[in-house]
Amino acid sequence: MAFKNLNRINKKDLKWPKIIIAILSTIGIVDTGSITLKNWGLFTSLSCPGIQNGCETVLNSPWGTLFENNQVNIPLSLAGFITYLSILVITIILSLNLISPKEKLNKFLWWLVFLISCASSTFSFLLINIMFFKIQAYCFFCILSAILSFSIFIISMIGAKFESREPMIFRGFIVAISVLMGGLIWSTNVDPSKAIDLTSPNENVSPIITTSSSPQKVKFAEFLSKKDIVMYSAYWCPHCHDQKQLFGKEAVKELKVVECAKDGKDNEYELCQTKGISGFPSWEINEEIISGTRDLKELAIKTGYQGDTNF
Repeated sequence: MAFKNLNRINKKDLKWPKIIIAILSTIGIVDTGSITLKNWGLFTSLSCPGIQNGCETVLNSPWGTLFENNQVNIPLSLAGFITYLSILVITIILSLNLISPKEKLNKFLWWLVFLISCASSTFSFLLINIMFFKIQAYCFFCILSAILSFSIFIISMIGAKFESREPMIFRGFIVAISVLMGGLIWSTNVDPSKAIDLTSPNENVSPIITTSSSPQKVKFAEFLSKKDIVMYSAYWCPHCHDQKQLFGKEAVKELKVVECAKDGKDNEYELCQTKGISGFPSWEINEEIISGTRDLKELAIKTGYQGDTNF
């Protein structure tokens, strides 16, 4: 009934939906832009309300990156930034009244806002489910983005003054299903639990590192390697995996990691015995053995690292 009355309720060109959408999309730009700059190492201060390290866990998970290789790192937040920026630009054009509300271009722009926000809301719903059920961590910025997308989606239905509910429902449904199917395929492809293990089944190797490294973490790992600081590990040790996850897959490649398990691949069991390694992980810092999973900032202090510690 509410959809049937939309045309009657909105006989005049309403200004408040445009204003609210512009405000919400601006907040979204700041939200996703801050995450993107933090990921690229250009923004050093980003305090996440809620559970400690929750945002780091979510944003550095396999689902936090859209595309990555040795030269390029495109975080998922960049897609959100472009989405909110597009909505803001369209809303500004509509607000300037350069186009008559009766013109087809005006309707087309409102359709764009509606369909973009519909796609964004659907994808945000998928990401929230991944966050809670797959990653099992809490990220304030991700939840905020989902709320913003859904709010813009609802308000766009009011501001657009769609004459009929049928095209709106049909097009929105097609977009939502398409985004959901594409999102599920993408999610499955990056899910580390679904990854194909290319190692031999007879090789005892550490689990795959699924987190990504910030530039600060890579530089810190390079520093540790240059200082001959060694991490002693065992492939079966969950705490060793946790330690590597804190660094991320790119940074771990720079570390000097010694496999101590006697049956582990490429192990240096005798060296570990000579060093008196009894617990894992263990760090050798200035000829001193320190056992246990360590916070990266704590390691930086112990090793005298003078670089950027905003890991």
